[in-house]
Amino acid sequence: MNMGTINWLAVLVAGISSFVVGGIWYSPGLFGKAWMSANELSEEKIKQGNKGMIFGFTLIFSLVMSANLAMFLNDPKTDLTWGMTAGFLAGIWTFCAIAIHSLFELKSWKLIFINGGYSVVSLTLMGAILGLWR
Repeated sequence: MNMGTINWLAVLVAGISSFVVGGIWYSPGLFGKAWMSANELSEEKIKQGNKGMIFGFTLIFSLVMSANLAMFLNDPKTDLTWGMTAGFLAGIWTFCAIAIHSLFELKSWKLIFINGGYSVVSLTLMGAILGLWR
């Protein structure tokens, strides 16, 4: 694989987009309250988390996901449509992994759809950015 043909600035932007989508997705105005309820988390419990570690690793993992997707899309024929399609398919893949883990952890379907839906949306957007910005 020729790593020189990957647009690393697009990888960075796509990775950050996933981070931003997560901020919106899990906000109180969208799915944040339902997510907290399904996880039996309170505001107080959330505040106890190490924000630097949580957000730092979230950004790192988002960038790794973006770079991984960029490697799969590293073809001159990749365009917006294929990028979005590949991102959507990767999102379905991760949705299924989340569902499998969550079922064994006895999590609710509500939580599975919230977390899995985030993966589908964020990876579709990542794919769109990577496909468009070759």
